[in-house]
Amino acid sequence: MSTIAGLVLAAGEGRRFGGPKALARLDGERLVDRAAATVRAAGCDPVVVVEGAATLGRVEGATTVFAAAWRDGMGASLRAGLAALPDEADGCVMFLVDTPWLTEACIRRVVDAWAADGRPGVAVATYEGHRGHPVLLARDVWAGVADEAEGDAGARAWMRTHPGDVLEVDCTGLADPTDVDEPTPAITLP
Repeated sequence: MSTIAGLVLAAGEGRRFGGPKALARLDGERLVDRAAATVRAAGCDPVVVVEGAATLGRVEGATTVFAAAWRDGMGASLRAGLAALPDEADGCVMFLVDTPWLTEACIRRVVDAWAADGRPGVAVATYEGHRGHPVLLARDVWAGVADEAEGDAGARAWMRTHPGDVLEVDCTGLADPTDVDEPTPAITLP
């Protein structure tokens, strides 16, 4: 049995959105709370949320850590989050706060496929053949992913240089992988 932590990246300032997306609301719920609840419901434990541009306050069932270099992009947030995860975790599911329509089912599919395939370095959800989120990072690649994460690339650079260690998991139909870039009638800042 593997211990899989959840890692919610929620540190960005949301320039195109008009403010930090973590604070935006969908159906009355902050996106950060929605993301943490989805990861937790999929069995990830513990759940770590990375904050930066906005102080998030309490996020139910999660520990919040501050990414001091959040202005440097997702790579800095990912490094801060990985450093905060417990030693006993075998891997972590990386989940972006601005993907509010991802589901528990797609997280479970990625985790189950990763375990069944012998725990490769990375398992990444795909939708109609395109890579998306969530992304599961095995513990033994955290240092390499952190070293290669720059700007808004996150784990993308590591996956590009280690294609043989990446498992693609088809999640088509299990979730809507769309990320929120601008406010909509359904998703707005408070």
